[in-house]
Amino acid sequence: MFEKLTNEEEHGQVGIGTLIVFIAMVLVAAIAAGVLINTAGFLQTQAEATGEESTAQVTNNVDIVSATGTGGPPLTTVNLVIKKSAGSDPVDLSQVEIQYVGPSGVVTTQLDDNDNDIAFREISGGANGILESQSDRVEVELSLDGSDGFDNAGTLSAGEEADITLTTASGAQTFETLRVSDPASNPEDL
Repeated sequence: MFEKLTNEEEHGQVGIGTLIVFIAMVLVAAIAAGVLINTAGFLQTQAEATGEESTAQVTNNVDIVSATGTGGPPLTTVNLVIKKSAGSDPVDLSQVEIQYVGPSGVVTTQLDDNDNDIAFREISGGANGILESQSDRVEVELSLDGSDGFDNAGTLSAGEEADITLTTASGAQTFETLRVSDPASNPEDL
């Protein structure tokens, strides 16, 4: 089965060419492994960042507790009571964008009290317009007949409606539709 070599000069030799090819193969394999590890690390980092952004969009949100209108007819002021959603990080209301789609137009602006048509009132907590606790409540007053901003969207008369969209800095959105009841269609008022 095995052949016994009796001549001492007949033993296996590795040529220098075979050695060079072996070293080249090891180097190519090491470079390929390095590229794969680097790519896997990059993809992992990107996946983690995407997951964190997605979680923030779902959780870092605000809820509209109530929406009421005053003035009129027609309604000239809309009051929104806002709280942070369950599981949300603190939300700075000055970083929240509001889009108001009224019967006469659309207004999109930051929800801060630097605008003459927007005013904040702390109900419980929410100091400086920052909702930190689940129990914090802030009332935001939108003046629909002001000198700038929401006057472009128009006041709300009986039977009209307006849509409000609040978008936090992380991209989470809250929607609310405001409907002004028509007293003539309400049987109790006839």
